Amino acid sequence: MSQIAETAQIAPTTGLYDAAALRAAETAAAAELGDGYALMRRAGEAAWREWLDRWSQAYSLLVVCGPGNNGGDGYVMATHAHQAGRRVTVVRMGEHAPRGKLAQRAAAEYAAAGGSTIEFDGALPAADAIVDGLFGIGLKRPPEGEAVALIDAINAHGAPVFALDTPSGVDADRGRAEGAAVIAERTIEFIARKAGLRTGAALDHVGIASLADLGLHLPAYGVHPVAEWLRADDLPRWLHRRRRDSHKGSNGRVLCIGGDHGHGGALLLCAQAALRSGAGLLDAATRQAHVAPMLARLPEAMPRAVEHADDLRASIDAADAIAIGPGLGQESWGKQLFSAVIESGKPLLLDADALNLLAAEPRLLPSQTILTPHPGEAARLLGSDTARVQSDRYSAVRALADHYHCTVVLKGAGSLIAAPGSGVRVIGAGNPGMAVGGMGDVLSGVIAALRAQGLNSFDAASCGALLHSVAGDCAAREDGERGLLPSDLMPWLRRCANPSAANTLTR
Repeated sequence: MSQIAETAQIAPTTGLYDAAALRAAETAAAAELGDGYALMRRAGEAAWREWLDRWSQAYSLLVVCGPGNNGGDGYVMATHAHQAGRRVTVVRMGEHAPRGKLAQRAAAEYAAAGGSTIEFDGALPAADAIVDGLFGIGLKRPPEGEAVALIDAINAHGAPVFALDTPSGVDADRGRAEGAAVIAERTIEFIARKAGLRTGAALDHVGIASLADLGLHLPAYGVHPVAEWLRADDLPRWLHRRRRDSHKGSNGRVLCIGGDHGHGGALLLCAQAALRSGAGLLDAATRQAHVAPMLARLPEAMPRAVEHADDLRASIDAADAIAIGPGLGQESWGKQLFSAVIESGKPLLLDADALNLLAAEPRLLPSQTILTPHPGEAARLLGSDTARVQSDRYSAVRALADHYHCTVVLKGAGSLIAAPGSGVRVIGAGNPGMAVGGMGDVLSGVIAALRAQGLNSFDAASCGALLHSVAGDCAAREDGERGLLPSDLMPWLRRCANPSAANTLTR
C-alpha cells in the first residue's frame, strides 16, 4: 500500500521541520510516485482550494512566480484559477524563465491552458489578490537586485497577499527576514510546518498559516521534526487534576528573591504569578520597605526582610524551587543573595538581574537550573549582540543550553525552550501586548511554581512559558493588546492552569 494519500489534506501537526528534512521527504516521495510533478500538482491544487476558501469573491489575481519549484507551485495554482474563470496574470521576474523540469512543465501547462504571463517592469497591475510564489524555502540569503524591487512592489500593492509555503525573503529555518521580505496575510505551508516561521521576525510576515500535508507521512520516510510547536491545547499534558487529599505542602513551596529599593513591584508580580499558577506556599525575600506593601496587596505571600545572605538560609532550606532576579539589582545586596542561592544547589530560576550577574561573572550552575533571558540578556550571556541572537534564535537557545548546561527559555515572539540533550520547543501563543515591563517577572513566578509542583526543568519551563502566553492571549481578547498589564494575566493564569478550563481553549 502506498505511503502517500491520493489527495492533499489540510491537517495540523505539532512537529516543526527544517528545509533539509522537507527536501529529503520530497525526494523519497517523488521516488515512490515515480514522478515529483505529482507533489507539485497537489501543492498547486491545495493552494487553489485554500485561496477559494479565503477569497472566493476575488475575481482577479496576480501570481508572482519565481524560477524554481515554488514558482512551479504558483503556475499550477494559476492554471486552476484560470480554468475556473478567474482573471489571472502570472508575473515573472525579468527574464528569469522557470528552471528545472518540474517548474518548466507547470509553466508549459499554464501557457497551454491560455494563461497570461508578463515580466515585472517595476510596477504591478491592479488585482484583487496577489499570490507569492517567488522563492519559498530555497532562499537562504537576503534577496538582491530585481527581487528586492518585486517584493517591495508586492508589499506596496495594497491587495491581500497569499504566500506559497514561505513568504519570499523569510528564512524558513531560522525565522529571520534580514532584507526585503513579503508581508503575507495568509501562508499555506506544504508537507509540514516550518520551524523558522514560528519565531522572531518571521511572525510579522506569515500572517495566518495553514498546512497542506500533500498526503505525506514524514516519519515513513525517516524524516523527523527539529522542534515541537506548543499550543493552548497542550496545557493538559502537564496540568493534571490534583488529588483530593493534596495539601499546601504537596503543592510546592516557592521562594522568590528580589525587589531592591525602588523595584518591589517586580517581586510582587513574580510572587502573585507563582500563587496563581498553583504554588502551595510562597516565601518572598526582599527589602524591608517592600514587606508591608506586599502583605497589603498579597496577604497569601510570606514576605520577609533580608539584608544579608545569612538571612536567607532558612528560606532556602525550605524551598522546593527558587526564583531570583525580579528587581534584584546588580549592587552588593543583589550580588550576595545571588551567590548564596547559586551555592545552595536548589532548583533555580534565574531572570532579569540574576542573568546580568551571571553574564558578568559566569559560574557553574546547579543541575536543573532554568534561565529565562530576553534577546538582550541572551546576547550578554553569549558574549554576542542582540541582532545576532535574533538572526538565528534556534542556534542561540541551543548555544545557551549547552554552554550553561541548563534549561533556557529564550523569550520574545515565538519563545523557544531548550535543554541539553532535548529538542527545542516553540511557544505558539502570545501577543505584542505582552511587550511591557513586568511580563518577565510574571513568567518567572509561573515557571518556578510549576517546578516546585514537581515538573522537571524542561517541562516546567515549557508548560510555564505556554501557560503565560495563553493567559496573555486570553487577557488581550477581553480588552485588546495595547495597554495590557502584567497584572491582567493573574485571573487568567488561574483559569488556564486548571484542566477544565485549559481543555476549552482553542489554538
